[in-house]
Amino acid sequence: MSRAAETAEQRAALAELERTPLPLPPGLEVTWLGVSGYRLTYEGASLFIDPYVSRVSLRELLLRKVALPRRELVERHLQPGDGGSAKVVGVLVGHTHFDHAVDAPAICARHDAPAYGSDSLGALMRLHGLGRLAVEVEHYRRYELGPFVVSFTPSRHSRLLFGRKVPMDGPLTCEALDGLRCGAYRCGAVYGIRIEVGGSSLYHQGSADLDDAALRREPVDLFLAGVAGRSVTPRYWERVLPRLDPQVVVPTHYDDFFRPLGSELAFTAKVKLGEVPREIAAVSRDAAVAALPRADRAR
Repeated sequence: MSRAAETAEQRAALAELERTPLPLPPGLEVTWLGVSGYRLTYEGASLFIDPYVSRVSLRELLLRKVALPRRELVERHLQPGDGGSAKVVGVLVGHTHFDHAVDAPAICARHDAPAYGSDSLGALMRLHGLGRLAVEVEHYRRYELGPFVVSFTPSRHSRLLFGRKVPMDGPLTCEALDGLRCGAYRCGAVYGIRIEVGGSSLYHQGSADLDDAALRREPVDLFLAGVAGRSVTPRYWERVLPRLDPQVVVPTHYDDFFRPLGSELAFTAKVKLGEVPREIAAVSRDAAVAALPRADRAR
């Protein structure tokens, strides 16, 4: 199949998934920001997860350009909910690769909001002079952030390099902002993030792998599931779905994160989005599959 035909097929699959409703409590707004990024808004409070809108181009990556928040893009695409009036109560980061963590310091600085994640996230925040806003999380501890209760489950990043190695593995150890090229955003500790709000529960997993011993059997209403690396993770759905038992799986991290927001949505190579419903149905007949329009397309 040609790349054009494959893209057309994936767009058709995406359009079909976007028609499936989400089981959200009244008043909860869930916005997909692209890649693994989300904004949740409820009762005048907004929570960001893995926000990334300062898209690094493939050329900038190859030329080893410094990757820092682009303030104009953060201001344009990462406003709080409720028309910008909501209070930002936190920024949650599942791991510190550039496509998950670049923009977290800018949101925290703009809204004087805390960032929750690993010691590598703490190191990144200190580079930006924001160490006072960094919270290095304890496993499973329940953090109350306005109407949201969040907790962090130890997890794993998929081994994207030939199925054998995590890209940019290890802790973030960069010592200066001008050294923050994409490769300096090392993965750090990896977490799945559980969020409870309005009587509903969500689980966010930015990369398609898990720590089987760490992930508890706790059902959720919505599973925000990173799907880009699932093909290199043995029996991924068979391992993760029985533990979360979600009502709805929302695939995420399938868009081409080198393309800027505002351009036509393209797909990560070999993500095969159209196959996700069949893969999930083979494991769980009860779980529906839905998709959210990316925020820049939903306007």
